[in-house]
Amino acid sequence: MAKVNLPYGIDNFEKVRESNCYYIDKTGFIRELLSETFDVNLITRPRRFGKTLTMSMLAEFFDIRKNSRKLFEGLEISKYTEFCSEWMNQWPVLFLTLKDVEGDCFEDAYGILEKTISKLCIEHAYLADSDKVDLTDRAVFLELKSRKADITDVQCSLDTLLRMMKVYYEKEVILLIDEYDVPLAKASDNGYYKKMLNIIKIMLGMVWKSNPNLKFAVVTGCLRIAKESIFTGANNFISNSISSKKYQDCFGFSEAEVTALLDAAELQDALPKMKKWYDGYLFGEKEIYCPWDVINHVRALMTEPDAKPGNYWIDTSHNNIIRRFIDHPQINVNDKFETLLAGGVIQEPIREDLTYDIAHSTEDNLWSILYLTGYLTQVLPEKLPEEMQPEDGKMALRIPNEEVKSVFSSTVKKWFEERIAAQDRTALFEAWWGGDAEKLTQEITDILFDTISYFDYKEDYYHAMVTGMFLGAGYAVKSNAEAGTGRADVIIKEQRRRRALVIEVKWSGKKENGNSLEKECADALHQIEKKQYKKNLELEGYKTVLCYGAAFRGKTCLIKLAD
Repeated sequence: MAKVNLPYGIDNFEKVRESNCYYIDKTGFIRELLSETFDVNLITRPRRFGKTLTMSMLAEFFDIRKNSRKLFEGLEISKYTEFCSEWMNQWPVLFLTLKDVEGDCFEDAYGILEKTISKLCIEHAYLADSDKVDLTDRAVFLELKSRKADITDVQCSLDTLLRMMKVYYEKEVILLIDEYDVPLAKASDNGYYKKMLNIIKIMLGMVWKSNPNLKFAVVTGCLRIAKESIFTGANNFISNSISSKKYQDCFGFSEAEVTALLDAAELQDALPKMKKWYDGYLFGEKEIYCPWDVINHVRALMTEPDAKPGNYWIDTSHNNIIRRFIDHPQINVNDKFETLLAGGVIQEPIREDLTYDIAHSTEDNLWSILYLTGYLTQVLPEKLPEEMQPEDGKMALRIPNEEVKSVFSSTVKKWFEERIAAQDRTALFEAWWGGDAEKLTQEITDILFDTISYFDYKEDYYHAMVTGMFLGAGYAVKSNAEAGTGRADVIIKEQRRRRALVIEVKWSGKKENGNSLEKECADALHQIEKKQYKKNLELEGYKTVLCYGAAFRGKTCLIKLAD
């Protein structure tokens, strides 16, 4: 294995290059970007697909204050000398990232925004020393820099900076805005959306509404917020989403790029698992790997060659989106979620222009959010299952890979456990302790019909479901605990009353070829007797030990009590 200097957690292009980190060359994007004329170009991709690093690359390439030729030596863009002479370090650049503007309340988020604008002013502090700039603009600039500006000046801050830079350089300014919608997404999550929209809408709207100081603006984000909300007045506005063929391989890693990285690290054998876990996102017509996941897993493999693929999306962004979906009181998506979790395809209408305040208001909007944020991906017509035909006005969707599937599964599992814990389980517990197998069969069947399968109805799903029934109810719950001469699936103990339950769970296979529920129950009870699970508990001092066989198939079950 060879050690590769990975750019782990680094989204600054200059630092990546100067630190001699492994860099997957995306500089061809610069020429593709400028192959068409625009005033505002919005590019949307899910989080963790390298948007900030790409925007940092653009800033290094265009910024008139810098000499970036060394940073771009040997990269794709350096082959085009005439193009570089015209564009490299020839234009004033204002680069703003809003990815950190968030807070539990508006005041906290607004404070972060003020700090972000202040840092931008500090970066361009030379403007305040110039005799070219207007005295009023200079005064406002100093207030923004010291975080003493009023809300109106903050709303107008980018317009002020563009005007000052145009006067200073006597050239139009290239504006780069990274993750423009993060403040709005966080505001929507925390209940202050309208207040934050009022800030962002004016701040951004002023700079691209017939602005003579603007060369062009490139904006990245996760959603294309409806034009009438943010992009009102933007002339020559173009948008490139994940369904666009434009820039389809400029964000994220292609399989060829992942293969080259694994070759460099001498980890070629890792490709099949990485493909299963981190590939599958369809941008335009090209399948793309999530770069955040690839870098994290290669890093893990260089430390521990046997490291298994992990879930690196946890705690990154918006993982509450799935929970919001299944908690929505007017929406029932259980069957569709089960199809997706089983590796299937669904077809739903997709809107690519949303506002965050209505994003969770309808089922169609929620499917659109899951698609645009990377939790679902498009399936092209030629790759649909044989029995499925494309439906007009709908997009075929699936879960892209095992990592995202694990996010779905863990979310559904937690939802189920919390839902069961919130219910009145008195009657259910009475049936367990009272030996009422017939009532248990009915009660658990009802539960199955009201939940979502997250393991394609295999034994581990039912095992987790049975265990979840007893969590948070004051019982000692042992799952796959050592008992007798083997391992019982589930053991429930109530020490105060010196009583216990032994539950052996069986899955009777798929409907068309599985064993009968009766047979599986009989086998479960035989296993309990043979392995002496009950005897071991009696030796521990439990006076009452009830033993159950629990057989499952799909959303049906049969519970039997041992004689």
